[in-house]
Amino acid sequence: MFRKFGIAGAFCTCLIFGQPVIAAENWPDTVDQYVLQVRKTVDTIDIEGFLAIVKNPDGALLIDVRDESEAKAGHIPGTVNLTRGRLEFTIWKVLGYPNAVDRNRKIYVHCGSGARATLAARQLKDIGFTNVTAVVMTLADWQRKGYPFVREEAR
Repeated sequence: MFRKFGIAGAFCTCLIFGQPVIAAENWPDTVDQYVLQVRKTVDTIDIEGFLAIVKNPDGALLIDVRDESEAKAGHIPGTVNLTRGRLEFTIWKVLGYPNAVDRNRKIYVHCGSGARATLAARQLKDIGFTNVTAVVMTLADWQRKGYPFVREEAR
């Protein structure tokens, strides 16, 4: 079928019959087990603890590691969007590089479910940041509780 209709046909078929690529039910339990294993190696904070930090960051850097489109749809005020896939490369400018970077600055990392935040916190530790905390919560719970959340206006 793909030869007959070419790449366009294959693309349309994927759009019609394909499943979303990023969804919890589309990866094996080993991924969840891996995230839990990594979580044991990083500091964590829960939703209530993060609310206190959002209200009074006291100089901490709050990073949202979701994809740019997710962050543009809505985000927690005071967070900086640095996607997990490019985090090791993009964090430096935010922290003032090429000037000296304080690798001991308090950093909190959040995402939509806590999984990407956990992996991102590990990434940051691996490149030398010493004071990193993963926020273990769902953004859906954050919004359900009515905590600060900024939605982009429809254009």
